[in-house]
Amino acid sequence: MTSVPNRRDFLVHTATTTALLGASIVSPRRAKGETTKRLRAGIIGSTGRGDYGHGVDVAVAKMKQLEVLAVADADEGGRRAARQRTGAAREYADYHEMFAKEELDLVAICPRWIDQHHAMLMESARAGCHVYMEKPFCRTMVECDEVVTAFQQRNLKLALAHISQYSPVLSRVQSLIADGVIGEVLELRARGKEDHRGGAEDLWVLGSHLFGLMRSLAGGEPRHCSATVTEAGRVITAGDVVDGAEGLGPLAGDRIEARFAFDRGIDGYFSSRRNMAASPSRFAIQVMGSAGLIEMESGYLTKAHILRDGSWSPGRSGKNWEVITSAGIGQPEPLGEGTYEAGHMAGIVDLLDSVEQGRPTRSSAEDGRAIVEMIMAIFESQRRAAMVPMPLAMREHPLTQLAGR
Repeated sequence: MTSVPNRRDFLVHTATTTALLGASIVSPRRAKGETTKRLRAGIIGSTGRGDYGHGVDVAVAKMKQLEVLAVADADEGGRRAARQRTGAAREYADYHEMFAKEELDLVAICPRWIDQHHAMLMESARAGCHVYMEKPFCRTMVECDEVVTAFQQRNLKLALAHISQYSPVLSRVQSLIADGVIGEVLELRARGKEDHRGGAEDLWVLGSHLFGLMRSLAGGEPRHCSATVTEAGRVITAGDVVDGAEGLGPLAGDRIEARFAFDRGIDGYFSSRRNMAASPSRFAIQVMGSAGLIEMESGYLTKAHILRDGSWSPGRSGKNWEVITSAGIGQPEPLGEGTYEAGHMAGIVDLLDSVEQGRPTRSSAEDGRAIVEMIMAIFESQRRAAMVPMPLAMREHPLTQLAGR
């Protein structure tokens, strides 16, 4: 998790991002006295079942620090197109065969559909590969626990494509909060996109970004969760549980209202209702302090905004919103346009730095597990009709238990 940084950490992170395309990354073999060279990368896609995520394969191919040896995809047309996009030397219909025949240092797990993630991650760990992967992490706490253990035992690094975590704008916002610019943090509020996916699907697909930001901005882990999950205005029952889209697993509910209690008396709230989308979207998180509030959207180099108004009401105070960039309040963004591809590349740089420096990534396997745990805590709170302590004792999927599957 990206904790609230000091000023030195902020400057180091900004410098790393600025040097994104020219950074020189050293292979782990350097420790064995071998010549420095590019790391050998493999790419796993799944055309028709999550594809290559939000262009993860192209971002990997553009990294000067990596040599793409192979791409694996069961779909022949998708596989050949990916090989052409990435310049991969070889292609495989089965990623197991790729691992068996190629000597890889790193693999990109690109599909969005998370029902494939656990198997792909465990095979990557067995092959001794570091991983950059599309989010969300895995479907259940059991799957998350197994992956975290496998990577820890082998001292492997993993970075998730929660691109906000690699953005210098997040570092700047954390610095402003630490400096007390909005006073004491009282609460955080987040909402999903609330389109046709509103409720449980929104919670998974977009809430995962927001929970990553919530943890980073609250500066810790939630201690307990209380939530209500409803369908058409009534509490969900076993009959409401369905198999979710994109391999999400069991889903239920068109409306979610959740509260997480963090340390220092900070509460974090998440809400999502189906077919309640707005334009511009409410998909964002607000950090509400005693002297003002900051709003962040998910994205890489996406501008944040600050209202230096303890009433949180510009209509009453006459105060105006001010932009926050990586350079600070009211400053132009010096690092250019933020794109999904640039966010992936920043995440891969962070992964490679973590390998060389022996530190966690800014969106690690442990962070991915913590985000999934927040999602599971919402369903478990509703299943038990009670506030649930965290970490969860229940490691199976709460909706599976509710449905008696």
